[in-house]
Amino acid sequence: MSNPRISIIIPVLNEEDAILKVLRYLKHNSSEELIQEILVVDGGSKDNTVQIAKDFGVDVIISSRGRAKQMNLGAMNARGDIFYFLHVDTLPPRNFDQSIINAVHERHEVGCFQLQFDSNSRFLKFFAWFSRVNHTICRGGDQSLFITRKLFFKAKGFNEDYIVYEDNEFIRRLYKKTYFKILPQRVQTSARRYEERGIVQLQYHFGMIHLNYYLGAGPEKLYKYYRRNIII
Repeated sequence: MSNPRISIIIPVLNEEDAILKVLRYLKHNSSEELIQEILVVDGGSKDNTVQIAKDFGVDVIISSRGRAKQMNLGAMNARGDIFYFLHVDTLPPRNFDQSIINAVHERHEVGCFQLQFDSNSRFLKFFAWFSRVNHTICRGGDQSLFITRKLFFKAKGFNEDYIVYEDNEFIRRLYKKTYFKILPQRVQTSARRYEERGIVQLQYHFGMIHLNYYLGAGPEKLYKYYRRNIII
């Protein structure tokens, strides 16, 4: 790829309070020469998420609910050479697009940024520090994910059986296929879920989901745990 361009794919569901912020941020912190498009993939929002995105001028794709399904559909409709999957409450670092392009030019087909929270919590800072460690247990969707089109389809995309843990399951498969690049810059993600649910309590439950997966739990069991312990 001599002049690759990036398709940013953002799965959303009832995110009218967050969607405009991330779209404005992306517009002012990226280059039109490097960004092919921004695709907002909606999973059936009942609020004004879709209208806000359309009014901003980005492409909106209507999908069935489920983040794995939404991201796969976004990839199927994307025109870019590189896919960049971004959570709606996560802001990438400045010049993230050039950092991704540089990594691909250095023959890195997949990777992510390091993580920081928009919180002064020492507990969250402690866990965010580990995002620099190149191991599957330190990965998560909040760190965002860049991947070449070729590798995405070769790896068959996200497993739509996973309603939760879809990012981690996909990344785990990618680690087995190629080197996973950790970029030195940091995304900033919202700590809102932790503040609503309790910082220590929510991190404990995320840790238990990780453990259950490594002990062999399938997508249904993981979702049951998530519904029982995390959904408010």
